[in-house]
Amino acid sequence: MKPNRITFKKATLADIPDIVSLLANDELGRQREDPSVPLALEYRQAFQAIDADANQLLVIAMIASDVVGTLQLTFIPGIARRGTWRGQIEAVRISETYRSSGLGQEMFQWAITQCRKRNCRLVQLTTDKSRPDAHRFYERLGFRATHEGYKLAL
Repeated sequence: MKPNRITFKKATLADIPDIVSLLANDELGRQREDPSVPLALEYRQAFQAIDADANQLLVIAMIASDVVGTLQLTFIPGIARRGTWRGQIEAVRISETYRSSGLGQEMFQWAITQCRKRNCRLVQLTTDKSRPDAHRFYERLGFRATHEGYKLAL
């Protein structure tokens, strides 16, 4: 199914149930997210912090009135690389109905354009090592696995 008439908009608090449902709709997400209603207070608190930060952009992708995708962009200032700003793309999810339809590529093209508009000179992302399909997708878009990342759960 080829998506058409995709629109992107900044998420609102009312969009959070749809976003959490998208985040929970894969093997890893089912382990980490709780889309049951009413949503946990932490989701509302996280949204409020994101919404209040000018360097954060939580986005939904829509076809007609349906939320079909989401991603979060973080714009990171830095001293390294001669004061380079980075765009960090995270929490990318696409509705099962639209996977392998070209929607993911359109979402990334849109996100990269937003990074350019913010004068970012580098776009980066992290992806779980257990997602080989995602790795192939990112490589097709031109991303390269140039670094090893580490996380510490607190």
